[in-house]
Amino acid sequence: MKVVILAGGLGTRLSEETSLRPKPMVEIGGRPMLWHIMSMYASHGLTDFVLALGYKAEMVRSYFLHYHAVSRDATVRLKDGSVVVHGAVTDDWTLDLIDTGVATQTGGRLRRLRQWIGSEPFCLTYGDGVGDVDITRLLAFHRAHGKLATVTAVRPPARFGALELHGDEVRTFAEKHQATEGWINGGFFVLDPRVLDYIDGDDSVWEQDPLERLAKDGQLRAYRHEGFWQPMDTLRDLRLLESLWASGTPPWKTWQ
Repeated sequence: MKVVILAGGLGTRLSEETSLRPKPMVEIGGRPMLWHIMSMYASHGLTDFVLALGYKAEMVRSYFLHYHAVSRDATVRLKDGSVVVHGAVTDDWTLDLIDTGVATQTGGRLRRLRQWIGSEPFCLTYGDGVGDVDITRLLAFHRAHGKLATVTAVRPPARFGALELHGDEVRTFAEKHQATEGWINGGFFVLDPRVLDYIDGDDSVWEQDPLERLAKDGQLRAYRHEGFWQPMDTLRDLRLLESLWASGTPPWKTWQ
């Protein structure tokens, strides 16, 4: 099964980082966010990726084209430019690196990948969020209901403390828990290729008309994920993810 990752947006809310590189290439613990997401899927046996590139696509291409060498120890002979790379490659992944245009919207990017996706169901997610989503159970859920599309429903991260007020008196104060929030789109879709027929063109936003029409047609189901999920939308989010990685037990690290 192929895994499509939308990795071409501008990432304007994280401009401190994305002015220099595409958002999926922003690093957590010395590795791009994109690598973390791919590692999550690979831990469930999904290693065939299609990356929908756009903004600064050349940086993503360069990283993976040189991945074999830069991720391992090497001996370089300057006299003739020969290189001997030491150790085995641990990530046995296949990648299609496809430029889907800088200005193309999320639905348009997906539509442009039709020939790369093929005729079998596939996974889709964004290049800026991680979680401890059980991909294997997600796939089983999708197969069981038989509809065209599954979206992973998550709780939005709690950002503010909750106050109970009586006049100007604070009766209670408590940090809001993530589980008290409603459900939102967390990415981590499983889709039948027929969903591409719901996308009109490059200006189509996947999260708007296509998903709305799929829901109206009764073809969209939600897989509820009660566990950890965190987007990387802001500098605050980035610092949180960095601190979790530095702790040694980041919740999204489902691989060895």
